[in-house]
Amino acid sequence: MRSKKLIISLTLSLLCYSALSFGSSLGSALSPTSPISPTSPTSPTSTQEAPVKGVWLTNVCSDVLDSRANIIEAVELCREVGINHIFVVTWNRAATTYPSKVAASLTGVEIEPRFAGRDPLKELIEESHKRGIKVHAWFEFGFSCSYMQEDGGVIIREKPHWAAMDIDGKLVSKNNFQWMNAIHPQVQDFIISLVKEVVTNYNIDGVQGDDRLPAMPSTGGYDPFTVELYKSEHNNTLPPTNYRDSGWVNWRAGKLTEFLGRLYREVKEIKPNTVVSMAPSIHPWAKEEYLQDWPQWLHKGYCDIIIPQVYRHTLEAYKNTLDRQLEYLGPGDRERFYPGVLIQVEDSVIPNSAMLEEIIKYNRANGLKGETLFFYEGLKHFKELLIRYKNL
Repeated sequence: MRSKKLIISLTLSLLCYSALSFGSSLGSALSPTSPISPTSPTSPTSTQEAPVKGVWLTNVCSDVLDSRANIIEAVELCREVGINHIFVVTWNRAATTYPSKVAASLTGVEIEPRFAGRDPLKELIEESHKRGIKVHAWFEFGFSCSYMQEDGGVIIREKPHWAAMDIDGKLVSKNNFQWMNAIHPQVQDFIISLVKEVVTNYNIDGVQGDDRLPAMPSTGGYDPFTVELYKSEHNNTLPPTNYRDSGWVNWRAGKLTEFLGRLYREVKEIKPNTVVSMAPSIHPWAKEEYLQDWPQWLHKGYCDIIIPQVYRHTLEAYKNTLDRQLEYLGPGDRERFYPGVLIQVEDSVIPNSAMLEEIIKYNRANGLKGETLFFYEGLKHFKELLIRYKNL
């Protein structure tokens, strides 16, 4: 799970799905647009010349994106310690870190107010590329609409029928994050339009989803739209009331896998060399709790790189968890597998240098040539260690 940011739960009376004209408003906000169809994506492409040595760059507990000078300083540190891929937040708390016509068409806000008058994403790409570092747009919040906002925030206020609902008819809220219905076609169109806006308008190297994209808490799926969709595919039978029912979990997880296939294809249609990476939670917990079936994503070729969040506080727990994740890989998948390693949460540094060194050694012993570190601020505590290992 990511470090905390700001939500609660809410009781929401939801209108049945009506085909509003949101898609047309997105069409004017994003140009060019491409037809939407659920066809299979192309085969995965491996576009990185070297193993991924990555880091996540946030707008929480970090001021890197607050100025170009801060960005230059951060990119210099990344270069020095051997980071060659930066995964930068572009979407969280219903706002973007770049000027977005797509977001503005829904929320009325073009960019997170903190960055008004600037384009941090453009600045980061420019400064990173000067130093040979690739930049990936990380859509951190994915299908989560808000954090610690009991009404679901501006998105659900504008589009109440987009809300994910639990068995009691309440807005889905888990770990203080509120959720949109990831199966609703209008919600999917909106997220894909955000991603395509970045791919179209920026010299970006990749795009990334995480434990919230594609995802939805498995308590969700009881909204009118999803219930009717399920009934239409199951002889008018209602979904199981037990949200953990294996068939019900598989059906919803399958819908999110189909969504990822469509996202992958549409990104590649714009720029075939754009890397599509995913950073889900660990399997099978991710599927059971958030409907993320990432072994299927790899099997179907719906992502180029997989970065499961192997976030553990002890070396033994890290090794055991990594071992289990590697069991789900198919032939050739190991080259696309880069574990996510936790080095800092908010202001707390998690491993000591000895533990991080052993984690890196264990990754290499398992044939893993890189990892991605969460998050940037932690690099400052491990500078000498990372410099020693940057070529290993």
